[in-house]
Amino acid sequence: QSKILGEQRKVWIHVPDQGASIQRYPVVYVLDGDGHFSSVVGMIQQLSTGGNNNCPKMIVVGITNTDRTRDLTPTHIDADPPFMDSTFSKTSGGGENFIAFIEKELMPHIEANYPTAPYKMLIGHSFGGLAVMQTFTHHTHLFNAYVCIDPSMWWDKQTLLKQTEKALAERKFEGKSLYLGIANTLEEGMDIKKVQKDTSGDSRHIRSILTLQAALEKNKKNGLKYRGKYYPDDTHGSVPLITEYDALRFFFDFFPLKFSMQDFTDSTGALADKYRNHFANLSQKMSYSIKPDEAEINYMGYDFLNRKLYKTAERLFKLNVDNYPES
Repeated sequence: QSKILGEQRKVWIHVPDQGASIQRYPVVYVLDGDGHFSSVVGMIQQLSTGGNNNCPKMIVVGITNTDRTRDLTPTHIDADPPFMDSTFSKTSGGGENFIAFIEKELMPHIEANYPTAPYKMLIGHSFGGLAVMQTFTHHTHLFNAYVCIDPSMWWDKQTLLKQTEKALAERKFEGKSLYLGIANTLEEGMDIKKVQKDTSGDSRHIRSILTLQAALEKNKKNGLKYRGKYYPDDTHGSVPLITEYDALRFFFDFFPLKFSMQDFTDSTGALADKYRNHFANLSQKMSYSIKPDEAEINYMGYDFLNRKLYKTAERLFKLNVDNYPES
C-alpha cells in the first residue's frame, strides 16, 4: 500500500537461490515490470550462474503499472501529441511522486524484507527510459547504474532533455554508470546522419535521443561511466533485450575471473589466492563484501582432491571455511 501514490501497488520480486550460505545481493529495479521482468531475471541468471561469472547474482524488482503515463512522465502537458490517444495527457506529470514512492516506500520495503546489498540499478524503456533519465538527472544518488532504453526524450518540448544537457555539463557523476540503447525508428529513406537535420514530427523521437547521446559523449570529464549504442537492426519493441544484455556486460566488465589452463593443473594452491584477490577487488569496486560461490569452490576442491593435487584442494577448502564458517 503506497501512501504517496494513494493506491495499492503490485511488485514482482526475484531472489537468487541462496544455496547453503547466506549472501547479500544488488537490486535491479525494472520499470514496466510486467513487460521486462522475466527477460531480465533470465538474463541475470544466465550471466551469473552455472560457472558464469559475468555479473553478480541479483535481486530483481519488477514494478508493474497502474497509470503508466502519470508515473513515468516528468511534467504535465495539456495538449496530446498527435500520434497518441487523447487520454494520454490528462494525468501526466506524476514522475516526481513516483520516484518518491520508489525512494521512500518501495526501497525501504525491499531492504527490510530481502538480503540486499547497497548496489542498485534502474532499467526503463520508452516512457520508462524517460523516467530513468528523470531519476538520473534529478535524483542521481538513488542508483549506482542506469539502463536507459530508447527513451521518450521528446516529451514536453524536450524539457527534461534540456535539464539533462545542463546537468551533464555542470555536475560530476563519479561512481555512476549509464548505458543508452537507441532503436532504429527511422522512416524509410532516412539514415542516422540525414535524420539529425530533419525537422518533421515523424523523426523527433530518435532526434531527441541522438541529442541526449551527443550530450553524454561531449561531457567525458564529469566522471560518468557511460556507453551508448545505436542498434540498426532493432525496433523500438525489440531493442530492450539486447540493450539490457550489453548494459550488464558493460557495467560489470571487471567481474569475470579469467582462468588459464595452468590454473586447472595448479599444484601450489595459487588458484585459491587468485580467487581471494579477485573477490577482494570485486568487493572494493562494488562497495560491499562479495565472496566466491561456496558450491563452486567445494566442487573445485573435490576435483583437485580426486586428481591428487592436495595442496590446491586444501587451500580451496580452507577458502570456503574462511568465507563460510557457519556453513
